[in-house]
Amino acid sequence: MSALIIAEAGVNHNGDRDTALALVDAAAAAGVDAVKFQTFRTESLVTSSAPKAAYQKIATGSSESQFDMLKRLEMSADLHRELMERCTRHGLKFLSTPFDQASLHFLVHELDLDTLKISSGEITNGPFLLDVAKYGRKIILSTGMSTLKEVEEALGVIAFGFANEDHAPSREAFHSALASRAGQKALDANVSLLHCTTEYPAPFSDVNLKAIDTLRETFGLTTGLSDHTPGITAAIAAVSRGATIIEKHFTLDRSLPGPDHAASLEPDELKALAAEIRVVEMALGDGIKAPSPSEMGNRKIARKSLVASRSIKAGEVIIDDNISAKRLGVGVSPMHYWDVLGTKAKRDYVADEAIDL
Repeated sequence: MSALIIAEAGVNHNGDRDTALALVDAAAAAGVDAVKFQTFRTESLVTSSAPKAAYQKIATGSSESQFDMLKRLEMSADLHRELMERCTRHGLKFLSTPFDQASLHFLVHELDLDTLKISSGEITNGPFLLDVAKYGRKIILSTGMSTLKEVEEALGVIAFGFANEDHAPSREAFHSALASRAGQKALDANVSLLHCTTEYPAPFSDVNLKAIDTLRETFGLTTGLSDHTPGITAAIAAVSRGATIIEKHFTLDRSLPGPDHAASLEPDELKALAAEIRVVEMALGDGIKAPSPSEMGNRKIARKSLVASRSIKAGEVIIDDNISAKRLGVGVSPMHYWDVLGTKAKRDYVADEAIDL
């Protein structure tokens, strides 16, 4: 199965319509599968006094609040529709991450998205996760900053939401839903997990790609990577570990002002990422150990055969001294050495002639 490559445009449009549309065009040219933006109402996302993250201060300064920064980056409903239309024209899947109930409602009821990407910051937001699950859409859940126990609890809420159970939500009910056959079936059919290191850029020493394996083995769900490291190496390595979803921030220009540009790929790099992932997938193959079609022509050339190491007369006993293994291109495999040893030659042989069984 080919990995779903999601180009995370996020807020790298800087609040500008033309830039947002150009990001879709650049993603299409890069050969990815989907483009993802972010949908939020600032008043519902942060308080007026919420501080910026350290990376945001570095990128945008500390004089402006997180509230004011995000307010500039909101996208209108009309722009969402225009971006979705542009994605459709390019054959791309349009995705967006909702950060509040109103935005969630808009993505489901107004845009009718069949897949919702949920950010790492919401993994402990039980009420929001429950609302997401009740819509019955596919969910891609990032797990940055979380423990395995927190992921388990989030999946319990989601399993309960998919089940549409009549009894009241509670942590006990979530646990029961996760353990139930119906809950597991709902998760298997609808939920994917992304390992993530929530830092921009993320240091390679903190990426811990083996956690992709841990998530898959623990929960049995489709897993992938939301990658915040510089370059494309970690994402490519994740595919080799079985990641089937890769999400990567990208921008038109890394030097642009804004919180996420510095940790994003530029269009040429995004194109390289998509191309390299497809090469890795091709190289991974089907796991069956057997000669490949391209090898078959070399088997006879590279492998050795039993040959006479000197002339042998008919009736002479074949011993270690008169046979050896050499490349010849025809003949009997040296694996038959012990079958031949001690038998009498059926005919005369000259040196380097293939031995018959």
